[in-house]
Amino acid sequence: MRDKGLARFARLYGIDTSEAEKPLAAYSDVDDFFTRRLRPGLRPIDPSEDSVVSPADGTVIESGLVTDGHLIQAKGVSFKLDELLADTEAAKRLNGGAYLITYLSPRDYHRVHAPVGGAVIGWHHVPGTLFPVGSKSVVREPRLFVSNERLVTLIQGRRALGLCAVVMVAAVGVGHITAAYDQDIATHSRSFRRAKVRHARYDEPRPIAKGGEIGTFHLGSTTIVVFEPGRVNLSSFVSGDKTNMGATIGRVSTQKTAALTETG
Repeated sequence: MRDKGLARFARLYGIDTSEAEKPLAAYSDVDDFFTRRLRPGLRPIDPSEDSVVSPADGTVIESGLVTDGHLIQAKGVSFKLDELLADTEAAKRLNGGAYLITYLSPRDYHRVHAPVGGAVIGWHHVPGTLFPVGSKSVVREPRLFVSNERLVTLIQGRRALGLCAVVMVAAVGVGHITAAYDQDIATHSRSFRRAKVRHARYDEPRPIAKGGEIGTFHLGSTTIVVFEPGRVNLSSFVSGDKTNMGATIGRVSTQKTAALTETG
């Protein structure tokens, strides 16, 4: 009966069950299925030295350059980077850099991965609302991404790649985010429910490979990835484009590619 219920759930949201690591009968409940891993090799990671890869499966909401500390949420609607990150120093470093906002629908794969190799140097958990994050909401709620609960992961990119922020934004029904690099992070737990921003910096940064797992949404939501200025040239995206985790979304800038080669 359980797998029949999951089959109905999959049909309702148009989930391609053939991509799942296990057959439906092997999943214990909806959350177990929703946070499923994919079959090995289904999302190959671009191995090129200069490639930057998509952190998630989903649909592009916006992309561009952080301008005067602001990112575009939708036409005519922007939000402040320092509010998003809850980290003034990181926001200063990332101001002027490239960003990509991707929406994960209920049908998508819900694990989020590192767009570049390097080390996780810290994180911030910002409590907040759980507004929906679909296409209508990004227009209707002008402060959506800085109002909703979120987990900010800071990655120091390998060699010349600089700082990268990967933001997992919660949404209605998704106040539960877990991190692969730190088992103590579970945003639905009582300690994380307190109305207080939590910060952590690691004395020993935690290595992560390009395409390595960062965390999991326990339902659909949004990822925002931001790079240091001059480090990454993103591919051209328009709202509505589809992305797959591991696919190339950009390249390290020409000067930085030379630096990568020189530092071997």
